[in-house]
Amino acid sequence: MAAYTEMCVCGFEEFNQAVKQHEGKPIFVFFVGSLDAEGKSWCPLCVKAEPVIREGLKHTGKECVFIYCQIGDKPSWRDPNNDFRRKLSVMSLPTLQKYGTPRKLVDSECQQANLVQMFFGED
Repeated sequence: MAAYTEMCVCGFEEFNQAVKQHEGKPIFVFFVGSLDAEGKSWCPLCVKAEPVIREGLKHTGKECVFIYCQIGDKPSWRDPNNDFRRKLSVMSLPTLQKYGTPRKLVDSECQQANLVQMFFGED
């Protein structure tokens, strides 16, 4: 089984800290709507994609970092000045991205097991 490090962060500042902490390693980021008190995202596509992403993680290389990034509540996500939108060009949820590259899967692509497996297995 692949050996990867997983981090769960909330918000843009925690995300930046996690990236700095793992500089030089391949970093995969799963951007999702923040979780409620029951641990469920307000974003229905994020909820559907998560099990597919988790299964796909079995295909990552060693020393990879997986960041589960909660971007905020629905009103803050819809704000055009949201840091994830402005600074990282994350325009839809869910988004799976290889940090520092243009590689990403968005929306329903994150629910397609074959795409997710290829995405993680390309390194």
